[in-house]
Amino acid sequence: MTRSVTALLLAAFAALAGCTTSRPAAGTPAAPVAAKAPSSGLDLAGIDRAALPGGDFYGYANGTWLKSAVIPPERSFTGPFLAVVDTVTARTRAIDEEAARAGGAPGSETQQVGDYYASIMDEDGIEARGLAPLQPTLARLAALADKRALAAELGGSIRADVDAFNATNFYTDHVLGLWVEQDLDAPTRNTAYLLQGGLGLPDCSYYLEETPRFVELRAAYRTHLGTMFKLGGFADAEARAGRVLALETRLARAHASRTDSADVAKGNNPWSRADFGRKAPGMDWDAFLGAAGLERQPAFIVWHPSAVTGLAALVKSEPLETWKEYLAVRAVVHAAPVLPRTFVAERFRFYGTTLKGTPQLLERWKRAANFTDEALGDAVGKRYVARHFPPEARRELQEMVAQLVAAFGRRVDRLDWMAPATRLQAKAKLATLKVGVAYPDRWSSYAGLVVVRGDALGNLQRSELHEYRRALAKLALPPDRDEWVMLPQTVNAVNLPVRNALNFPAGFLEPPFYDRAASPAVKFASIGAVIGHEISHSFDDQGALFDASGRLSNWWTPEDLAHFEAAGAKLVAQFDAYRPFPDLAVNGKLTLSENIADLAGLAVAWDGWRASLGGKPAPVMDGFTGEQQFFLSFAQTWRIKERDQALRESIQTNGHAPDQYRALTVRNLDDWYAAFGAAPGQALYLAPGERVRVW
Repeated sequence: MTRSVTALLLAAFAALAGCTTSRPAAGTPAAPVAAKAPSSGLDLAGIDRAALPGGDFYGYANGTWLKSAVIPPERSFTGPFLAVVDTVTARTRAIDEEAARAGGAPGSETQQVGDYYASIMDEDGIEARGLAPLQPTLARLAALADKRALAAELGGSIRADVDAFNATNFYTDHVLGLWVEQDLDAPTRNTAYLLQGGLGLPDCSYYLEETPRFVELRAAYRTHLGTMFKLGGFADAEARAGRVLALETRLARAHASRTDSADVAKGNNPWSRADFGRKAPGMDWDAFLGAAGLERQPAFIVWHPSAVTGLAALVKSEPLETWKEYLAVRAVVHAAPVLPRTFVAERFRFYGTTLKGTPQLLERWKRAANFTDEALGDAVGKRYVARHFPPEARRELQEMVAQLVAAFGRRVDRLDWMAPATRLQAKAKLATLKVGVAYPDRWSSYAGLVVVRGDALGNLQRSELHEYRRALAKLALPPDRDEWVMLPQTVNAVNLPVRNALNFPAGFLEPPFYDRAASPAVKFASIGAVIGHEISHSFDDQGALFDASGRLSNWWTPEDLAHFEAAGAKLVAQFDAYRPFPDLAVNGKLTLSENIADLAGLAVAWDGWRASLGGKPAPVMDGFTGEQQFFLSFAQTWRIKERDQALRESIQTNGHAPDQYRALTVRNLDDWYAAFGAAPGQALYLAPGERVRVW
């Protein structure tokens, strides 16, 4: 489900079947009540009834809303996702500010949360301290004397990154990222995954493609680097910027593409400790791994071997002074959000306005709340669910998950192309699927994390190091399928194929994703389709490569796998045909995993909803049949209005297709045609043989 940047959410909800009415006590005459027609929960005002569903279903469901929606100046898009994020951020702000007022005992979570948030909010104090908090880092980098010291600095700077299957190849201020997770080939142990990094632009293509837009963005990025050098007090800023851009370009040439990064088979590269010197010569790996705390780690999975090899070669070939310049400006850029206003403004000017077209910086309290979540998310989340998410809501959602898992199982049983041996493995995998609902059963500890009020940059650095050390500690522990990689207040969800596990945060349970007053059809098509989507990720083109234990294993017969891959190829072609700009189309291969999950999730939600009717017809509401409510709800869930620059970046780098095309998944379901009378000759019509059926 994930959109490129993870945010927050949450709220209470009730049973799927809709509201019940209470009866008057026996013998008491009922008071006359004016009849009120039930409402479906659809946004009726947002529908453009002049549009033809079979020609532009997304426009039909959302056209009037699209005409009137206004993107906030501090955002790159607007829509339901943003509305929920704003709701949740306001709630986390209240928690943070309450902790800031309360103080709390030193080392307590109240003290940590309150002082972290208050330190970022202290804009005047940050202004007064200027660049002084970063000077020790800059002095350490300036003092690097040789390539061994450089290797130690690079190793000591790597930090823990998120799930490799969902966030590969992103721009980062560290040359490599560490992800500690269950081993792809040995499910009983955790291992260290190394991921490519070190680029200041969103993707290696931004450095290498020669289209006018990318040439222009590279020039703007060089200007940004020069400005950051000047703000950091460096002479010859423009020359330094040119050398850093050249170095990053050489790094980019060694990076894997987004499509390759998402390919599990290409990422499964086991390296022993001894392999680094042989496969990636040029780096002092003893110094690097020692500084990274990985000197005793015997085995790694190098997700991007070309990037690691390329990095090592560049450490050897590039001048030490160029590397020191690179590290210095990356340090300034990384620290900029908690430095004085000029640093904040310059970072936003490039990353917010130039790259995404966003004209205005996010309010400071929102930035402070987001940073506090990143550093102390479970401490905030623990308080969040206590206030906003009752236990009964969790139980109700678990019941819905069970319904949809069962619906997926019935679909597997009905597949006429699947051999019994493959079906047995698929059902075993479904039976062992671990679904974490709303929030974890165990919370992360922040014991030992020192948070000092007034030291915003120090708090940021110490919190990142705390998280990194927590990741390192997992190398000595067995895999924990109950561990969450998302916060309970996150407005998102995730499937972890290597664990055969799902995190479904409480965050999504706000209207319109879950509206307790909506019709069952609307609920199943919104929150139900999202649940189905995440379940289906265990069976998408990447998830289907893992068995029930999370082992990377081919459990398919050759014939079944060929059928499955052929269906995926049809879906790739379908999405390749979507072209929001004359010079830029959707990448069907890059988005295949998410598109399979959308298709299977929608089909599973449909089956779950139909089963919930018990053979009875769905009531007509707001002039729409139950079937029409279902598909309209799905399309309205994906409504979005996005700035062109942000949409372009998303197409180039995001594993999800743009939301307006995700809504068109409906054209692969026969029941959508029956519901809206879509017919040959209409733009969205697919002949029955052209409709993609995966699960």
